Amino acid sequence: MKRTRKRASDFSRDEILDTARSLFVTHNYDAVTIRKIAAEIGCAPGTIYLHFADKAEIFGTLCEETFSKLSQRLAAIADDDDDPLECLRRAGRAYIAFGLEHPTHYLITFVMAKNSGPMEPPAEDDQLLEAGTRCFGHLRRMVQRCADEHALRIASVDEVSQVLWTSLHGLVSLLITHCGFPFVEQSRLIERQLDVLMQGIRA
Repeated sequence: MKRTRKRASDFSRDEILDTARSLFVTHNYDAVTIRKIAAEIGCAPGTIYLHFADKAEIFGTLCEETFSKLSQRLAAIADDDDDPLECLRRAGRAYIAFGLEHPTHYLITFVMAKNSGPMEPPAEDDQLLEAGTRCFGHLRRMVQRCADEHALRIASVDEVSQVLWTSLHGLVSLLITHCGFPFVEQSRLIERQLDVLMQGIRA
């Protein structure tokens, strides 16, 4: 029997995004073309253009989706009325868990999108910048609550927020890129980093 060929309309937006995400991580941004994405899916390049204007829009959509998923997790914790420092610790744990559960999403949004050189995509647009700022805003809101309740020993909310994020980002990046360093058992490493971070900011 002949295999039934899919029509252009049968190729979904999600199918294109999933394929592009895998190709971007494997081959880097510059090496991936619309033609390569189409070939991987098994459709004509024109089919991709039914959903996206160009490769940059695909990349931006992937980043926005990652920010949205992570924002939902952080927002749920930020809205909790538990002890503010405990909420902050839970948020740190949730951030790390998200990166480890979705390594390709994380790499594209937080590593590839910021790199210079051959992996660098076109500049972020305002919509993507807004999505990233909104995501970071949930963390900052939790830090602000800690400051309001005099739970911090550092006066600058921005400073604490940025220190926390860069520390969490560094750990996630190292773990999902398999840098080869002989880390201690993963859950132990994560909890110890959270201990150090929280003790460093606690009043």
